[in-house]
Amino acid sequence: MIEKSDNSDILRSLVSGRVFFGISALVFAASAAVTIVWGASMSAMGGMPMPGGWTMSMTWMLMPGQTWAGAALSFLGMWVVMMVAMMMPSLAPMLWRYRQAVGKTGPARVGWLTGLVGAGYFFVWTLFGIAAFPVGVILATLEMQHPALARTVPVAVGVVLVAAGVLQFTTWKAHHLSCCRQMPGRDRTLPAKAGTAWRHGLRLGLHCSRCCFGQMAVLLVIGVMDIRAMAIVAVAITVERLAPAGQRIAIATGAVGLVAGLYLLAQAAGL
Repeated sequence: MIEKSDNSDILRSLVSGRVFFGISALVFAASAAVTIVWGASMSAMGGMPMPGGWTMSMTWMLMPGQTWAGAALSFLGMWVVMMVAMMMPSLAPMLWRYRQAVGKTGPARVGWLTGLVGAGYFFVWTLFGIAAFPVGVILATLEMQHPALARTVPVAVGVVLVAAGVLQFTTWKAHHLSCCRQMPGRDRTLPAKAGTAWRHGLRLGLHCSRCCFGQMAVLLVIGVMDIRAMAIVAVAITVERLAPAGQRIAIATGAVGLVAGLYLLAQAAGL
C-alpha cells in the first residue's frame, strides 16, 4: 500500500514537472520572439551618428508624435518582456525548487503561488527598468547637446566593461550568486501563503539584480535592444547560475569583460 502511494506521488511529480517546464518553455519562447521582433524593428530605425565614432540607439529618443510618458511606457514594456526572455532559463529551476519547498498542497494553489513568486521577481526587474530609463534619457540628452561629452562615450563604455569585469571577482558577487543558486528545495519547507510567496520572489529578484548588476550595466551601455548583446549576457547569466562550477564561470566571464574593456580603452586612446 505504501509502495503504491510512493509510486503515485512520483507519477504526479513527473506530470507536474512536465507541465511546469512546458509552460516555462512557452513563456520563454513567446517573450524571446517578441524581444527579437522588437529589437529588429529598433535596429531597422538605425541610430544617430555621434562625435567619437559611435551611434546612439533610438531607445533613448522620442519617436514622431510620441510623448515622454508614452516613450517611458514603451521602454518599460520592452524591458519587462526582454527580462522575461533573458531570465526565464535560470529562473525556472528556482521556481521549481520553490514548488518543492511549499510541500503538499493543491495543484491550482501551487500554480498560483509560483506565479506570485515570479511576479515578485519581475517586479524587482521592473523597478530596475524604471530607474534605467530616465538615466539613459538624461545621458543621451547631454551627449546630444555637448559634443565634447559625446566623444568620451567610447572611453566610458570601456570603463564600464572593466568595472563589470572586476565586479565578477568580488566576494559581493560571489555572495549574491550563491544566494541565487541555493534556493530552497525538498530539504526546506515554506508555508503555502501568498505573502510568503511574494516576499520570496522579491528576495530572489533582489539577489538576482545585484548578482547581474555588472552584466546589465554592460548591456545598457552597449545597446539595450542589441539582440546579440542580449543573447551573450543571457547565456552568461544562465550558465553561471546553473552550471556546477558557477563561480568559476563568473570569474571567467569577468576576465573576458576586463580584457574587452581594456581593449576598448586602448582603442579609444589610439594605441
